[in-house]
Amino acid sequence: MGTMPPLLALTAGEPAGIGPDLCALLSGERFDARLVILGDRATLAARARERGVPFEIPDYPGRASAPAVSLLPIPVAVPVIAGQLDAANARHVLALLDRALDGCVAGEFDAMVTAPVQKSILNEAGIPFTGHTEYLAQRTGTTQVVMLLAGGGLRVALATTHLPLAAVAATITQELLRSVLRVLEGDLRKRFGIAVPRILVAGLNPHAGESGYLGREEIEVIAPVVAELARSGMAVSGPYPADTLFTPRMLAGADAALAMFHDQGLPVLKYAAFGSAVNVTLGLPVIRTSVDHGTALDLAGHGAIDAGSLREAIALAFEMAARAG
Repeated sequence: MGTMPPLLALTAGEPAGIGPDLCALLSGERFDARLVILGDRATLAARARERGVPFEIPDYPGRASAPAVSLLPIPVAVPVIAGQLDAANARHVLALLDRALDGCVAGEFDAMVTAPVQKSILNEAGIPFTGHTEYLAQRTGTTQVVMLLAGGGLRVALATTHLPLAAVAATITQELLRSVLRVLEGDLRKRFGIAVPRILVAGLNPHAGESGYLGREEIEVIAPVVAELARSGMAVSGPYPADTLFTPRMLAGADAALAMFHDQGLPVLKYAAFGSAVNVTLGLPVIRTSVDHGTALDLAGHGAIDAGSLREAIALAFEMAARAG
C-alpha cells in the first residue's frame, strides 16, 4: 500500500433497497481509507436527489490515482423503482459482488464492504443464493467460512448460519466445530490483532444439555472438541448455557463467543448494537465486512434511515486492511 491509504470497494447491494441511499449519504463523508462505490450511477444519483444530498463523485480511475471517493459504474438491466424488487436486476447484484471480490483477490482493492442484498429476488431469478457469506466462500473456493458480528463491545460468531432450525443439530459435528473454531481463532489473531483470543462456546440445548437430560450434543460433540483444542493451546472454553454465556460477567473475560445457530447469538448482539454492528466474514482470503441489517425496501428513497452500521463496516474494514498492509 505504500503511503497511500487503503482502497475499499463498497457494493451498493439490492438497487431497490436502501443500499443506494446509504451509499449516497456516505459519499460526502471522508474516511481514513479511499472508497470506490460499485453501483448504478443513475440509481445512486436519484436516491441522492430524493435524500437532498449531492452526488457528484468522479468515476473510478484505477487504484493508483483513486481519489477519496469514486464510483465504479455497473449498470442495472432495467430502471430501478425504489422499494420495488425486479428479478431482471438480480444479475446486477451479483456483478457488483463479483467485481469487488475479483478486485480484492487481484490486490486492486484492499477490502470489500457490502450493502444488503435481497436473497428472495435472487432466488426468484433462478440464482441459488443463501447469503453473501456462502456466495463469497463458493466463489473463492473456501471450504470453511465463519460469520461474525461485532458491535456494542461484543463479537459473536456462528457455527451454523442460514439453516432451518430442524437441520442445526445434525449439522453440528466435531469436524465442523473444530474447523469453525480454528478459523475464528486464526482470524481473531490475523484480522483483529488479538494475540491470544479468548473464546467462549455456547451449548446447543437449553442449560447446555443439563448433563444429557436435555440433549447429548454437548457431551458427544461440543465438549470433546473444546477440550481437544484447549489442550492444543487454544484459549477456548465451554460449552456454556447460552442464557448465561451472554451475560456481562461471562463476556467480560472473552474476546468472542461462538453460538451454535443464527438466532441463538444474533438477537443478543443486535439488542446491544443494532444499527451500528458489523458483519464480518472470517476465513476468506480477502477482507469482507457488511451491515447488520436488511434491504428495508419500505424506506428506500424516503423515510428515516441510519447509516451507522455501514459507516462502522467501512471503519472496521479499514482497520483490518491497515493491519494487513
